[in-house]
Amino acid sequence: MQHYKLSKTIQHSLTILALLLSGHALANSKHPNQIEKQKIYPNEQAIVFKTMDNKTTDAYEGYIEVPENRNNVTSRLIPVKYVRFPATGKKNSSPIIYLSGGPGGSGIDTAKYPNFRYPLFMALREFGDVIALDQRGTGSSNTAPQCISSQTLPLTKKLTQDLVTEIYLKSGDECVEFWQQQGVDILGYTTAQSALDLDDLRMHFEAEKITLWGISYGSHLALSAMKGLEGKIDKVVIASAEGLNQTVKLPAETDAYFARLQTAINTQKSAREAYPDIIKLMRRVHKKLDQSPIKVSIPQQNGTSTDMLFQKMHLQIIASSMIADPHRGVKHLLMLYKTLDQGITVALIEILKRGYFDNQAISFNAMSFAMDIASGITDERLALVNEQAKTSLLGLALNFPMPQLNKSVKGLDLGDNFRVNPVSDIPTLLLTGTLDGRTYINEQKLATKGLSNLTQVHIINGGHNVFMVSPEVTQVIKSFLNNEEVKTKSITIDLPNFAPQR
Repeated sequence: MQHYKLSKTIQHSLTILALLLSGHALANSKHPNQIEKQKIYPNEQAIVFKTMDNKTTDAYEGYIEVPENRNNVTSRLIPVKYVRFPATGKKNSSPIIYLSGGPGGSGIDTAKYPNFRYPLFMALREFGDVIALDQRGTGSSNTAPQCISSQTLPLTKKLTQDLVTEIYLKSGDECVEFWQQQGVDILGYTTAQSALDLDDLRMHFEAEKITLWGISYGSHLALSAMKGLEGKIDKVVIASAEGLNQTVKLPAETDAYFARLQTAINTQKSAREAYPDIIKLMRRVHKKLDQSPIKVSIPQQNGTSTDMLFQKMHLQIIASSMIADPHRGVKHLLMLYKTLDQGITVALIEILKRGYFDNQAISFNAMSFAMDIASGITDERLALVNEQAKTSLLGLALNFPMPQLNKSVKGLDLGDNFRVNPVSDIPTLLLTGTLDGRTYINEQKLATKGLSNLTQVHIINGGHNVFMVSPEVTQVIKSFLNNEEVKTKSITIDLPNFAPQR
């Protein structure tokens, strides 16, 4: 979203399945003459869908139009676009709609990313049409211009939570006014309205019911739809569940994650010797940065450099962005803490060169800005978050700029009734990574406790992005969609080597 906003959008995951399913994907790709016989819905046209690594299949791209704000009778219409991969099996099942994370991720781009989830999109066509959806305000469905405020966070000044909150509130106010001037009704960008878009899609596809398949924020949207679209949802497949009152994560659960990470590190002799107590290491480095922030000069691509006073808050933001999946950023994060503890800044400079922080003005995209504020947080949970943040490792950084922007847009918050998790008997499959650094095990359990027809599979050593970490995950999803009993309770994948490189 902008330089200080944590990216909650799609993060690339392991791709073990890509090669294994490449042949399956080709087998399921219909011949051009076959696609002509497929049913075409209004506003659709046949295309050849191409991924970023040049895999192709026949598909349809289409759209529906929905009110930007259903609570305003004069609301303009906005497009909700999608790509439909026609079913390849003989089953006449409900359309499977992919709900991307973020909020702000593009479902269409998810299917395009190289070595990512395209094979799974293809595999699920056995059970019905698979829809790569760009939710309202995302990807090709976005009609709201990006807002660039006049506010910046100083790079060379000592930061406090109060100062950061004040600046972000000002930038948010500017952007709401900007969007109003551009004819954008920001009050329409809520999870509740996105759930109604799903019902409009159901009717567009002339389906009695739809199946929802989502991850992270996509599960948040699915849980909302389960409450609002009673009798219209066939099945739900979700991973890394985010409950309706979990937009802001509990800092204490982040601390518990680091304890689980230490347990994983301890299984590797070299890693255990290098990192005998990561929690003590992190606290030690944070204390040093509190007492003596580090003056650094960050090389830029144009040959210049940017001066920065690197502080504890900056490190917490970096850590929050690197812990989602143990197979990606965690090893580099551990090395960063270890070298900072030794007074070495080489690893820090390399990370800062990626553009985590700069002097540019704070900017927002309407959908991702509004959705989190609308879903909000109950007063009780907010009090708990603020209390835990005082002593937790990452404070409020994991959700930035929430809860700082909580209730900052009048009329946008959906209220506590929205934040009550669903009670439902819809068949639901939940995939939970034991080393997920964004949506935590205990929280996922709470988010789904009202689901009486729940099947949960733990991905041992898995992180936030678990769909493609093992062929067994695909088989579990296929068994579930085929109405078979899922006997698998857990799937174990190998840990990465956490030890520092020699």
